[in-house]
Amino acid sequence: MPLLSDRAGKTSEVVVLPASTEDPGKAPPGLVRMGLFLAIGSMAVLFGSMVFAYYWRKSAPGVWDQVALPGMLWISTAIILASSVVFEAGRRAYGRGLHQLASRLILITAVMGLAFLGSQITAWFELIARGAYLEQNPYSAFFYLFTALHAAHLVGGLGALGFVTWSRGRRRELIDAATYYWHFLGLLWVALFFVLAH
Repeated sequence: MPLLSDRAGKTSEVVVLPASTEDPGKAPPGLVRMGLFLAIGSMAVLFGSMVFAYYWRKSAPGVWDQVALPGMLWISTAIILASSVVFEAGRRAYGRGLHQLASRLILITAVMGLAFLGSQITAWFELIARGAYLEQNPYSAFFYLFTALHAAHLVGGLGALGFVTWSRGRRRELIDAATYYWHFLGLLWVALFFVLAH
């Protein structure tokens, strides 16, 4: 029994794909996209809950010593936003059949991702040098928690970049999913940076 592809609306010809029951070696259409939505949804709930806890603790009585954020975080923000632009260019290049250019742009994105992590670590060392430790006050704890969890998810994004770049059976759906995940990480960082700065 054939399944109608979601690309059918983008062409004048009818596009059919074999059902997964006919070819058990192939994943059903849209499985990667569904996994992406579930991953982004769970991350949004996790960070949303943490932001709620942040504002609740900030408004509660007790110690709350907000630390001036290192200037390096502005550089981090610029790096991750620029990397998102480069990754999007790579995704579009792949869609036009320019696979070699797409691979280069994805590799540049990975290097920028590593630069983002490096700038975050530099910001941590700057705060530690100022005496802002994890257990010093609730603001410091939230800062390290937010940035560490975001960095962990970004490392996962770098793993996806490596898979997309070096796998032989690359598919457009995988590149699209990796790109959208990276865009989400960029937007998430901007939101976290705004929360921590105010």
